[in-house]
Amino acid sequence: MLKPLIQLYPVLPTKDEEERAKLRPVGRNRQLYQETLVGWHDIIKAADEMGIWGAATIEHHFWSEGYEVGPSPGVLDAYWASITKNIRVGQLGYVMSTQNPIRVAEETAIIDHLAKGRSFVGFARGYQSRWTNIVGQHLGARATKSPSAAVYNPATQMVGFSTSTTKDRDLNDDARNRAIFEEGVDIVIKAWTSESFSHKGMNWSIPFPYETGVDDWPLGKQGITGKLGAPREVDAEGNVREVSVCPAPYQDPHPPVFVSGSGSPETIEYCARKGFIPVYFTGIDTAAPLSRRYLDISREAGYNWRPGQNQCLVRWMQIGKTEEDARERVLRWDSDIFRNFYAAMGRRKMNLEDLYGSIMGSGLYVVGTVDSVRKQLIEQWKQFPAEHICLIFHYAQMPKEDVIETLDTFMKHIKPALDEVIEDVAKQAA
Repeated sequence: MLKPLIQLYPVLPTKDEEERAKLRPVGRNRQLYQETLVGWHDIIKAADEMGIWGAATIEHHFWSEGYEVGPSPGVLDAYWASITKNIRVGQLGYVMSTQNPIRVAEETAIIDHLAKGRSFVGFARGYQSRWTNIVGQHLGARATKSPSAAVYNPATQMVGFSTSTTKDRDLNDDARNRAIFEEGVDIVIKAWTSESFSHKGMNWSIPFPYETGVDDWPLGKQGITGKLGAPREVDAEGNVREVSVCPAPYQDPHPPVFVSGSGSPETIEYCARKGFIPVYFTGIDTAAPLSRRYLDISREAGYNWRPGQNQCLVRWMQIGKTEEDARERVLRWDSDIFRNFYAAMGRRKMNLEDLYGSIMGSGLYVVGTVDSVRKQLIEQWKQFPAEHICLIFHYAQMPKEDVIETLDTFMKHIKPALDEVIEDVAKQAA
């Protein structure tokens, strides 16, 4: 069965760009954020009643323009857990090139308890320089746009890397960012799964100082930690040699882990080795061959996933009464952020004379009537029968009522057809 997630990008709404300029910095507008927050909670509650599998939010900072005002995903997750009954709450995701991994492990374990296991955890690497470079400065992190891009060779049916047009600085920043990210995630997993652990890496020494341990911990010196703490936490002299991160998550061994990616084979291979769920922010032409690469690497790592299992495909979706109506919904609610954010960041090509064509050229959208959207997704799921779909909406630029209506339409009229595709693949793989 398909497991849908919803991810709402908190876009503080204005009627047009002129009003956004008049209200600047709209990201700090108290009234608009409060109204957005209240409606956001209503959408989560509606999704819970519909049977949506999960609800996620983002970690992004300093969005004065109002396009992604989402600095604290854990706080929202904790609240959503308290107002829902079935839906899982999580993030896509904590940007681990800027985070303290022990704090992330603690926070997500508590969220998992508050949700009684209805949680998942998402990690991301950080591509927005304005905040990644500042918030991650203690780790030496810089934003990266994954210069190792996916290149599919139809003759060999293999995916390779392309860095031919990438500057050395970008490659160095990407390598540094990835190393910080992977070390941080490793520490989170150790914290979740070990009674106590130590770590010596590029950025983190646990304990600190690592060579001597923490030699002035009173409970260690008095024998209390040695008697009541984790068995390896202190040595014979009472020095702290390992740390025990408390609490352990509610789920054993830990919540499902998602990792966001934009087409880098290195990210997909990393997820495959770790058993993590890759989240493909790509068109189907990139995602489908990468999904097969994921299966190959995961089998080498001892996992036995069927095609599409343990993977997630991202899609923006607009459903209209007619094709023209759906097109107008895209232009009304998605064009502002696409033009002023995605295109300006260089992540999407933009032709101002064909704005709609530029948006559709990203490969991330499915747009049309119910029948045409269903047909588009069926064709994509035949190529890549992903276990999860992450549906992203530019709420609250897209009004609450329209988000809820679109979700309801998807669950009633589109998801059953994708369930059939996944079921057929499972039967063939059995």
